[in-house]
Amino acid sequence: MDRREFILGAAGATLASTALAQPMPKRRSIVDAQIHLWRPNSPEKPWAPGTRPQIWEPMSIDRVVAIIDDAGVERVVIVPPTLEGERYDYGQEAARRYPGRFATMGHVRLEDPSEAKRLATWREQPALLGVRLNIVGDQEKWLVDGTADWFWAAAQEFGVPVMFLTRGKLGLFGPIAQRFPGLSLIIDHMGVSSEALKDGLLPETIQTAAALAKYPNVSVKLSATPLFSKEAYPWHDMDDHIHRLFDAFGPKRCFWGTDVTNSYIKASYHQRVTHFTEELKFFTSEDLDWVMGKAILEKLRWA
Repeated sequence: MDRREFILGAAGATLASTALAQPMPKRRSIVDAQIHLWRPNSPEKPWAPGTRPQIWEPMSIDRVVAIIDDAGVERVVIVPPTLEGERYDYGQEAARRYPGRFATMGHVRLEDPSEAKRLATWREQPALLGVRLNIVGDQEKWLVDGTADWFWAAAQEFGVPVMFLTRGKLGLFGPIAQRFPGLSLIIDHMGVSSEALKDGLLPETIQTAAALAKYPNVSVKLSATPLFSKEAYPWHDMDDHIHRLFDAFGPKRCFWGTDVTNSYIKASYHQRVTHFTEELKFFTSEDLDWVMGKAILEKLRWA
Protein backbone atom coordinates (compact mmCIF):
# COMPACT_ATOMS: atom_id res chain seq x y z
CA MET A 1 0.00 0.00 0.00
CA ASP A 2 1.51 3.40 -1.00
CA ARG A 3 1.34 6.51 1.22
CA ARG A 4 -1.68 7.99 -0.62
CA GLU A 5 -3.72 4.78 -0.23
CA PHE A 6 -2.82 4.63 3.45
CA ILE A 7 -3.94 8.24 4.07
CA LEU A 8 -7.23 7.78 2.19
CA GLY A 9 -7.88 4.54 3.98
CA ALA A 10 -7.25 6.10 7.36
CA ALA A 11 -9.47 9.05 6.49
CA GLY A 12 -12.25 6.72 5.42
CA ALA A 13 -11.97 4.77 8.64
CA THR A 14 -12.11 8.02 10.63
CA LEU A 15 -15.23 9.16 8.75
CA ALA A 16 -16.87 5.79 9.26
CA SER A 17 -16.14 5.76 12.97
CA THR A 18 -17.39 9.36 13.27
CA ALA A 19 -20.62 8.44 11.50
CA LEU A 20 -21.09 5.47 13.80
CA ALA A 21 -20.53 7.71 16.81
CA GLN A 22 -23.33 10.11 15.80
CA PRO A 23 -26.60 9.47 17.67
CA MET A 24 -29.36 8.04 15.53
CA PRO A 25 -32.35 10.38 15.08
CA LYS A 26 -35.03 9.62 17.66
CA ARG A 27 -38.04 7.88 16.20
CA ARG A 28 -41.27 9.83 16.67
CA SER A 29 -43.72 8.14 19.01
CA ILE A 30 -47.14 8.11 17.33
CA VAL A 31 -50.30 7.71 19.40
CA ASP A 32 -53.79 7.45 17.95
CA ALA A 33 -56.03 9.47 20.27
CA GLN A 34 -59.18 7.61 19.21
CA ILE A 35 -60.07 4.20 17.90
CA HIS A 36 -63.26 2.24 18.60
CA LEU A 37 -62.96 -1.48 19.37
CA TRP A 38 -65.85 -3.89 19.60
CA ARG A 39 -66.68 -7.56 19.64
CA PRO A 40 -69.38 -9.38 17.70
CA ASN A 41 -72.87 -9.14 19.15
CA SER A 42 -73.41 -12.10 21.45
CA PRO A 43 -75.64 -13.20 24.33
CA GLU A 44 -72.67 -12.90 26.67
CA LYS A 45 -71.69 -9.42 25.47
CA PRO A 46 -74.76 -7.96 23.72
CA TRP A 47 -74.70 -4.66 21.91
CA ALA A 48 -76.71 -1.88 23.51
CA PRO A 49 -80.31 -1.78 22.25
CA GLY A 50 -80.87 0.45 19.25
CA THR A 51 -77.19 0.76 18.32
CA ARG A 52 -75.30 -0.41 15.29
CA PRO A 53 -71.59 -0.53 14.46
CA GLN A 54 -69.84 1.94 12.16
CA ILE A 55 -68.67 -1.01 10.07
CA TRP A 56 -70.27 -4.43 10.23
CA GLU A 57 -67.11 -6.46 10.72
CA PRO A 58 -66.04 -6.43 14.37
CA MET A 59 -63.10 -4.13 15.06
CA SER A 60 -61.15 -6.67 17.03
CA ILE A 61 -57.98 -6.20 19.03
CA ASP A 62 -55.91 -8.26 16.60
CA ARG A 63 -57.31 -6.37 13.63
CA VAL A 64 -56.28 -3.05 15.16
CA VAL A 65 -52.82 -4.34 16.08
CA ALA A 66 -52.24 -5.30 12.44
CA ILE A 67 -53.19 -1.88 11.04
CA ILE A 68 -51.29 0.16 13.60
CA ASP A 69 -48.19 -2.00 13.21
CA ASP A 70 -48.30 -1.46 9.45
CA ALA A 71 -48.52 2.32 9.92
CA GLY A 72 -45.89 2.60 12.66
CA VAL A 73 -48.31 3.66 15.38
CA GLU A 74 -47.12 2.70 18.85
CA ARG A 75 -50.09 3.34 21.11
CA VAL A 76 -53.87 3.71 20.91
CA VAL A 77 -56.45 5.37 23.13
CA ILE A 78 -59.58 3.25 22.90
CA VAL A 79 -62.93 5.02 23.03
CA PRO A 80 -65.59 2.37 23.67
CA PRO A 81 -68.37 2.76 21.07
CA THR A 82 -72.00 3.31 22.05
CA LEU A 83 -72.88 -0.26 21.08
CA GLU A 84 -70.72 -1.45 23.99
CA GLY A 85 -73.10 0.33 26.37
CA GLU A 86 -71.41 1.10 29.69
CA ARG A 87 -68.73 -1.56 29.19
CA TYR A 88 -65.06 -0.79 28.65
CA ASP A 89 -63.62 -4.20 29.49
CA TYR A 90 -62.62 -4.92 25.88
CA GLY A 91 -60.20 -2.00 25.97
CA GLN A 92 -58.81 -3.33 29.23
CA GLU A 93 -58.40 -6.73 27.59
CA ALA A 94 -56.42 -5.10 24.78
CA ALA A 95 -54.15 -3.48 27.37
CA ARG A 96 -53.59 -6.82 29.12
CA ARG A 97 -52.74 -8.58 25.89
CA TYR A 98 -50.48 -5.79 24.57
CA PRO A 99 -48.98 -4.02 27.59
CA GLY A 100 -48.13 -0.37 27.00
CA ARG A 101 -49.87 -0.18 23.63
CA PHE A 102 -53.51 0.24 24.62
CA ALA A 103 -55.43 2.19 27.22
CA THR A 104 -59.10 3.07 27.33
CA MET A 105 -61.65 5.68 28.23
CA GLY A 106 -64.78 4.68 30.12
CA HIS A 107 -68.40 5.68 30.52
CA VAL A 108 -70.44 7.08 33.39
CA ARG A 109 -74.15 7.77 33.81
CA LEU A 110 -74.07 11.54 33.72
CA GLU A 111 -77.51 11.85 35.29
CA ASP A 112 -76.60 9.71 38.33
CA PRO A 113 -74.74 11.58 41.12
CA SER A 114 -74.06 8.28 42.91
CA GLU A 115 -71.50 7.61 40.18
CA ALA A 116 -69.23 10.19 41.84
CA LYS A 117 -67.87 7.55 44.20
CA ARG A 118 -66.59 5.59 41.20
CA LEU A 119 -64.54 8.57 40.04
CA ALA A 120 -62.59 8.61 43.29
CA THR A 121 -60.81 5.41 42.22
CA TRP A 122 -61.39 5.70 38.47
CA ARG A 123 -57.77 5.77 37.40
CA GLU A 124 -56.86 2.95 39.76
CA GLN A 125 -58.69 0.58 37.42
CA PRO A 126 -56.45 -1.21 34.90
CA ALA A 127 -55.65 0.82 31.76
CA LEU A 128 -58.43 3.35 32.43
CA LEU A 129 -57.41 6.92 31.58
CA GLY A 130 -60.59 8.99 31.73
CA VAL A 131 -64.24 9.38 30.73
CA ARG A 132 -65.79 9.84 27.32
CA LEU A 133 -69.15 11.63 27.01
CA ASN A 134 -71.37 11.56 23.93
CA ILE A 135 -73.98 14.25 24.59
CA VAL A 136 -77.14 13.65 22.55
CA GLY A 137 -80.85 14.38 22.71
CA ASP A 138 -82.27 15.05 26.17
CA GLN A 139 -78.76 14.86 27.65
CA GLU A 140 -78.01 18.31 26.22
CA LYS A 141 -80.12 20.02 28.87
CA TRP A 142 -78.00 18.39 31.57
CA LEU A 143 -75.18 20.74 30.56
CA VAL A 144 -77.15 23.77 31.80
CA ASP A 145 -79.77 22.60 34.30
CA GLY A 146 -77.34 21.42 37.00
CA THR A 147 -77.83 17.69 36.39
CA ALA A 148 -74.18 17.17 35.43
CA ASP A 149 -72.60 19.55 37.94
CA TRP A 150 -71.68 16.67 40.27
CA PHE A 151 -69.68 15.10 37.45
CA TRP A 152 -67.60 18.16 36.55
CA ALA A 153 -66.76 18.69 40.22
CA ALA A 154 -65.84 15.04 40.82
CA ALA A 155 -63.79 14.73 37.63
CA GLN A 156 -61.90 17.87 38.62
CA GLU A 157 -61.36 16.69 42.20
CA PHE A 158 -60.07 13.26 41.22
CA GLY A 159 -58.11 14.29 38.14
CA VAL A 160 -60.17 12.38 35.57
CA PRO A 161 -59.79 13.75 32.01
CA VAL A 162 -63.00 14.04 29.98
CA MET A 163 -63.37 13.62 26.21
CA PHE A 164 -66.68 14.85 24.82
CA LEU A 165 -68.73 15.18 21.65
CA THR A 166 -71.95 17.16 21.32
CA ARG A 167 -74.52 17.85 18.62
CA GLY A 168 -74.33 21.61 18.21
CA LYS A 169 -73.89 22.39 21.92
CA LEU A 170 -70.14 22.90 21.92
CA GLY A 171 -70.37 26.47 23.18
CA LEU A 172 -72.01 25.30 26.42
CA PHE A 173 -68.66 23.91 27.52
CA GLY A 174 -67.18 27.40 27.84
CA PRO A 175 -68.95 28.15 31.14
CA ILE A 176 -68.15 24.62 32.36
CA ALA A 177 -64.45 25.11 31.63
CA GLN A 178 -64.52 28.45 33.41
CA ARG A 179 -66.33 27.15 36.51
CA PHE A 180 -64.05 24.12 36.81
CA PRO A 181 -60.57 25.32 35.80
CA GLY A 182 -58.92 22.13 37.06
CA LEU A 183 -61.13 19.94 34.87
CA SER A 184 -59.37 18.60 31.78
CA LEU A 185 -61.78 18.81 28.82
CA ILE A 186 -60.91 17.33 25.41
CA ILE A 187 -63.04 18.24 22.39
CA ASP A 188 -63.55 15.23 20.12
CA HIS A 189 -63.27 15.48 16.33
CA MET A 190 -62.64 19.24 16.27
CA GLY A 191 -66.10 19.63 17.79
CA VAL A 192 -67.76 18.54 14.55
CA SER A 193 -70.62 16.05 14.64
CA SER A 194 -72.19 14.27 11.70
CA GLU A 195 -75.24 16.47 12.16
CA ALA A 196 -73.19 19.67 11.94
CA LEU A 197 -71.59 18.37 8.78
CA LYS A 198 -74.93 17.46 7.24
CA ASP A 199 -76.31 20.90 8.07
CA GLY A 200 -73.34 22.67 6.48
CA LEU A 201 -72.10 24.04 9.80
CA LEU A 202 -68.48 22.92 9.60
CA PRO A 203 -66.91 26.45 9.52
CA GLU A 204 -69.13 27.73 12.33
CA THR A 205 -68.36 24.68 14.46
CA ILE A 206 -64.61 25.07 13.95
CA GLN A 207 -64.96 28.72 14.97
CA THR A 208 -66.79 27.72 18.16
CA ALA A 209 -64.15 25.12 18.97
CA ALA A 210 -61.33 27.61 18.40
CA ALA A 211 -63.02 30.08 20.76
CA LEU A 212 -62.77 27.52 23.58
CA ALA A 213 -58.97 27.69 23.35
CA LYS A 214 -59.04 30.70 25.68
CA TYR A 215 -59.65 28.23 28.51
CA PRO A 216 -56.32 26.57 29.38
CA ASN A 217 -58.06 23.39 30.52
CA VAL A 218 -59.62 22.74 27.10
CA SER A 219 -57.82 20.87 24.31
CA VAL A 220 -58.88 19.33 21.00
CA LYS A 221 -58.56 16.19 18.94
CA LEU A 222 -57.72 16.93 15.30
CA SER A 223 -59.45 13.71 14.37
CA ALA A 224 -61.90 12.26 11.82
CA THR A 225 -60.58 14.46 8.99
CA PRO A 226 -61.52 12.10 6.11
CA LEU A 227 -65.12 11.98 7.32
CA PHE A 228 -65.46 15.76 7.13
CA SER A 229 -63.62 16.28 3.84
CA LYS A 230 -65.36 16.44 0.46
CA GLU A 231 -62.09 15.71 -1.35
CA ALA A 232 -59.80 12.76 -1.88
CA TYR A 233 -56.58 12.34 0.07
CA PRO A 234 -54.86 14.53 1.26
CA TRP A 235 -58.13 16.35 2.03
CA HIS A 236 -56.89 19.89 1.35
CA ASP A 237 -60.32 21.37 2.04
CA MET A 238 -59.64 20.63 5.71
CA ASP A 239 -56.23 22.35 5.84
CA ASP A 240 -57.51 25.76 6.95
CA HIS A 241 -59.77 24.24 9.62
CA ILE A 242 -56.94 22.19 11.11
CA HIS A 243 -54.56 25.14 10.90
CA ARG A 244 -57.06 27.42 12.65
CA LEU A 245 -57.45 25.04 15.57
CA PHE A 246 -53.71 24.44 15.77
CA ASP A 247 -53.07 28.19 15.88
CA ALA A 248 -55.67 28.58 18.62
CA PHE A 249 -54.69 25.67 20.87
CA GLY A 250 -50.99 25.18 20.08
CA PRO A 251 -49.07 21.91 19.76
CA LYS A 252 -49.47 20.80 23.37
CA ARG A 253 -53.28 20.97 23.26
CA CYS A 254 -53.85 19.36 19.84
CA PHE A 255 -54.02 15.60 19.39
CA TRP A 256 -53.88 13.56 16.21
CA GLY A 257 -56.39 10.74 16.01
CA THR A 258 -58.14 8.69 13.36
CA ASP A 259 -61.57 7.49 14.53
CA VAL A 260 -60.83 5.15 11.65
CA THR A 261 -64.10 3.18 11.65
CA ASN A 262 -66.22 6.31 11.14
CA SER A 263 -64.83 6.76 7.62
CA TYR A 264 -63.32 3.36 7.03
CA ILE A 265 -63.72 3.16 3.26
CA LYS A 266 -62.52 6.72 2.55
CA ALA A 267 -58.85 6.26 3.37
CA SER A 268 -56.25 3.77 4.47
CA TYR A 269 -54.99 3.94 8.01
CA HIS A 270 -51.50 4.72 6.72
CA GLN A 271 -52.85 7.77 4.82
CA ARG A 272 -54.35 9.09 8.05
CA VAL A 273 -50.83 9.12 9.48
CA THR A 274 -49.05 10.64 6.49
CA HIS A 275 -51.74 13.31 6.16
CA PHE A 276 -50.25 14.94 9.23
CA THR A 277 -46.62 13.84 9.03
CA GLU A 278 -46.14 14.65 5.32
CA GLU A 279 -48.96 16.76 3.89
CA LEU A 280 -49.68 19.50 6.44
CA LYS A 281 -46.75 21.83 5.90
CA PHE A 282 -47.48 24.25 8.74
CA PHE A 283 -46.26 21.77 11.36
CA THR A 284 -42.62 21.90 12.41
CA SER A 285 -40.88 18.69 13.42
CA GLU A 286 -41.27 19.66 17.06
CA ASP A 287 -44.96 20.42 16.51
CA LEU A 288 -45.44 16.95 15.08
CA ASP A 289 -43.73 15.34 18.06
CA TRP A 290 -46.41 16.89 20.27
CA VAL A 291 -49.43 16.56 18.01
CA MET A 292 -48.70 12.97 16.96
CA GLY A 293 -48.21 11.61 20.45
CA LYS A 294 -46.47 13.54 23.20
CA ALA A 295 -49.40 15.87 23.86
CA ILE A 296 -52.08 13.21 24.36
CA LEU A 297 -49.77 11.12 26.54
CA GLU A 298 -49.11 14.15 28.72
CA LYS A 299 -52.74 15.23 28.85
CA LEU A 300 -54.00 11.77 29.85
CA ARG A 301 -50.96 11.13 32.08
CA TRP A 302 -50.32 7.88 30.28
CA ALA A 303 -46.79 7.01 31.38
